[in-house]
Amino acid sequence: MEKLVETNNPWQRLEREEVYDNPWIKVYEDQVINPRGGEGIYGKVSFKNLAIGIVPVDEELHTWLVGQYRYTLDEYCWEIPMGGGSKEDTALASAQRELKEETGLTAHRWDNIMRIHTSNSVTDEEGYIFLAQDLIYGEPEFDETEDLQIIRIPLQEAIDMVMKGDITDAISMSGLLKVARMFSI
Repeated sequence: MEKLVETNNPWQRLEREEVYDNPWIKVYEDQVINPRGGEGIYGKVSFKNLAIGIVPVDEELHTWLVGQYRYTLDEYCWEIPMGGGSKEDTALASAQRELKEETGLTAHRWDNIMRIHTSNSVTDEEGYIFLAQDLIYGEPEFDETEDLQIIRIPLQEAIDMVMKGDITDAISMSGLLKVARMFSI
């Protein structure tokens, strides 16, 4: 494999205007000079939290998915357990909280398997995906914005859902496909 070469930033920001701010995101519009020398605008969504995803896997190679209606897409989606994690906490602490909140599960073994940028052409959102094993069952503790269905299915079925396009969330697809490779599925 040929060595990958990193280059310096070819973009020049002339001006930045904050156009929106809420507890989760800020939106900026930048006046820029692009890599070819032309002037233009660039919009950026800056996230205030980390994206956290968890692929729980039990000893029978089953995993858990959560289903919920996603307001932004106006459709029902199946996903791995996930949520936002404060940048003040560790990604692991956020993953442990999200898994318990959405599925009732806790885990004795945690592996950070992936760092991800969800849509790096328009956002700086950074995510971490964890594999959770040696699971302990409990009751979920949904927050007020969650109305979730929880299913336990064979990991292979979850991978099939990704391959058929039934799971379209980038964090879920990335995490499930990475775990499939780890378990040689």
